[in-house]
Amino acid sequence: MLLVTQELLVALASELEKLQPGSGSKAAFESPKAAAHGDLACTAAMQLAKALKRNPREVAESLKTALLATPAYGQWVDAIEIAGPGFINIRLKPAAKQQVVAEVLAGGACFGQQAPNGRRVLVEFVSANPTGPLHVGHGRQAALGDAICNLYASQGWNVHREFYYNDAGVQIETLANSTQLRAKGVKPGDAGWPEAAYNGDYIADIAADFLASKTVKADDREFTGSGDVADLDGIRQFAVAYLRHEQDLDLQAFEVKFDQYYLESSLYTSGKVADAVARLQAAGKTYEQDGALWLRSTDYGDDKDRVMRKSDGGYTYFVPDVAYHITKWERGFTKVVNIQGTDHHGTIARVRAGLQAAGVGIPEGYPDYVLHTMVRVMRGGQEVKISKRAGSYVTLRDLIEWTSKDAVRFFLLSRKPDTEYVFDVDLALAQNNDNPVYYVQYAHARICSVLAAWGGDVATLKEVDLSPLEGPAAQTLMLVLARYPAMLTAAAEDFAPHDVSFYLRELAAAYHSYYDSERILVDDAQVRAARLALVAACAQVLHNGLKMLGVSAPQKM
Repeated sequence: MLLVTQELLVALASELEKLQPGSGSKAAFESPKAAAHGDLACTAAMQLAKALKRNPREVAESLKTALLATPAYGQWVDAIEIAGPGFINIRLKPAAKQQVVAEVLAGGACFGQQAPNGRRVLVEFVSANPTGPLHVGHGRQAALGDAICNLYASQGWNVHREFYYNDAGVQIETLANSTQLRAKGVKPGDAGWPEAAYNGDYIADIAADFLASKTVKADDREFTGSGDVADLDGIRQFAVAYLRHEQDLDLQAFEVKFDQYYLESSLYTSGKVADAVARLQAAGKTYEQDGALWLRSTDYGDDKDRVMRKSDGGYTYFVPDVAYHITKWERGFTKVVNIQGTDHHGTIARVRAGLQAAGVGIPEGYPDYVLHTMVRVMRGGQEVKISKRAGSYVTLRDLIEWTSKDAVRFFLLSRKPDTEYVFDVDLALAQNNDNPVYYVQYAHARICSVLAAWGGDVATLKEVDLSPLEGPAAQTLMLVLARYPAMLTAAAEDFAPHDVSFYLRELAAAYHSYYDSERILVDDAQVRAARLALVAACAQVLHNGLKMLGVSAPQKM
């Protein structure tokens, strides 16, 4: 049906061009708001009416007559109807819809994907401070980032996944001091325990392993504890390596991988922070006031100028962010997407202002941001607010252990990123249609069961006669299948993996309706083959869509 739609678009563009030169670019189809209105809709007549100084319905009627006279519309279109102020609703012949089955089976795992476009994109996500286990908010970010990477890859982009480790600053000193206190026997609640210290049991675990002189390995480092409670720098290095290893285990459990881990500390040791500050000073975009160095960020739309270097000589946190993004640009990534919590909203204007002021050629609006809200967790009808291990929040690994990697990923991708989400553990464990991931996975498993009962080779279904697929339920299912490629493209453009989860639920519903309305393994060989081809195509798209979200497509449930 993709080729059919393309043929119809070409014919539409040609006729629009005849009506008004230059208007061929307006050729586009939409999905009708109601299935009863047809299979494709076009609003071009209403767009052209004013320029042509004609009534929109009159333009639509002229366009209808012209389109029905073209070979493409004669071959694939059953009827064209004019509705409302000038909507053009198109009803396709069954043969047009049937084409998608062959296209899916021919494309297989690649169906819906675009050819490589030679462009590169860097997606930065998770980027958690190495001061504790990953919490469910990090989990939402990991699911979002990984799915957005998959969506970009589906559109032909060369995707680079990056994790930025904030391994410098106050939070690392707090980690080191908290661990040292635990190593000395001081614990939360004691008189000498600071209010700002980290309280989770994991701090006690780090301290115990440091005192035992254990060796910890992270993705790029290995460190052995000295066992000396006075060795604060050694405690700091041991704790960072320990927690980086722990976060590696969290990400492995979630099946998220990165191409590069970039260290904040390296921006200082390599001189990139100092270089970024020097660039801003040389550009005349800074000034001294009250012993501090300020950036004239209001020149770039910020609501007020921002302090870069405090009076004590330390840099504010957005300065290394500017330096880091300059490195992204210098590494050749002209497209960059940052996935962060909504608490980072205030940093967007100042980072972009710093990048503009640096004068390195970075365009306005760089980088793109996807901001997400935090996640509340419900279990047994009660909100779960803390983890014994973490001390103040539910960890990602807790959620995976309580439910499954598939459930966590699907659930966290089932809403827009900026929408507050409540993760219901009990629902994630339910084996019924109320559980969305179960509902979609069950549709895939149900098809696999049918194909197994048939016992034939799915590859033989690529060339079958599809003409028996004329029933309403089959027609609906094929139309949903045909929307998959365009849905992927739109989801990538809008940073919207939740669109994939919505689509999969709709596809699963269309399959379940089809299964309930038409028996598949009938005696008639021609009908049976056509129906098997249709459900095999459905299984393939379910598999492809679930993979886009990082969710498995089980063959049995």
